Amino acid sequence: MSGVVTRLVGESEGDARLDRWLRRLYPGLTQGRVEKMLRTGQIRVDGRRIKSAHRLSPGETVRLPPLDAADSAARSAPRRDTVNDGQRTADADQLRAMTLYRDDHVIVLNKPAGLAVQGGTSVTRSVDGMLDALTEKGERPRLVHRLDRDTAGVLVLARTADVARNLTTAFRGRSVRKIYWGLVRGIPEPADGVIDAPLGKSGGSREKMEIDEADGRRAVTLFRTLDRAGKVVAWLALWPRTGRTHQIRAHCAAIGTPILGDGKYGGREAFVESEGVARQVHLLARRIVLPHPGGRGVLDVTAPMPEHMVAAFDAFGLNQRDARSDPFPDET
Repeated sequence: MSGVVTRLVGESEGDARLDRWLRRLYPGLTQGRVEKMLRTGQIRVDGRRIKSAHRLSPGETVRLPPLDAADSAARSAPRRDTVNDGQRTADADQLRAMTLYRDDHVIVLNKPAGLAVQGGTSVTRSVDGMLDALTEKGERPRLVHRLDRDTAGVLVLARTADVARNLTTAFRGRSVRKIYWGLVRGIPEPADGVIDAPLGKSGGSREKMEIDEADGRRAVTLFRTLDRAGKVVAWLALWPRTGRTHQIRAHCAAIGTPILGDGKYGGREAFVESEGVARQVHLLARRIVLPHPGGRGVLDVTAPMPEHMVAAFDAFGLNQRDARSDPFPDET
């Protein structure tokens, strides 16, 4: 039996349901036992009794009672009772087709738009749900950060628990550079700048964020206009300096230029009726730069534009130059 422990919720774990977060940590736990420990106060968040549906926020602390070996069975153990060999093979093939970079420390995927990173309400398929297919030597790849379901691009996985801890620390600090490309509806004024606006859940909604000057958490996004199509659409490079849920989408909408196709934050104003322009979110996690967790210098990986964004660039006549030079050279 282990003693009582307190775990800190990392940046990559924010917005996860408490019960699902617990069962990822301790796959042997049943939902019934989770509910009982919550009812009796054995599990608390920031010292408070809480419901199983509570959505965790980065920085919260979760108090856990002693749990036995059955509860803490390795997450990496193959789940052959729930996933058949044929599905594993299909998952492995899809993940390999998405792989941009792989070594013995990390795997970097090019996540397609529409594929969720983690499971949740109405989610039947996710990156996390496919990762058992890549288990090797008892180690299952681990998520260390997230992308919205509707956002395409670079997603980093740790191949071991030690690497996951290393990368989680890096993502919480200032050593990771995440550059996004987005098409926005309208033209930002000024063309380049900083959006520094705190974000909180909209009306208690778990699914949408809004500017909340009173109780929101600080959120900072740098942006730079790379090209524009008249007054209709602009191509932005964006660097979120903080990692809040839906940060780029909420911030772009807040300055009057929602991400093209993002009806959740921009409403009808986020759409353009034009041939070749899909009614999808036009946001790409384009590039990630971080210290290699194996001490091999810098890991720098770039994702190609998804087809719907390529089509929109063509439709608007945007200059599709490959912005290899850092769009934020003066920022650290």
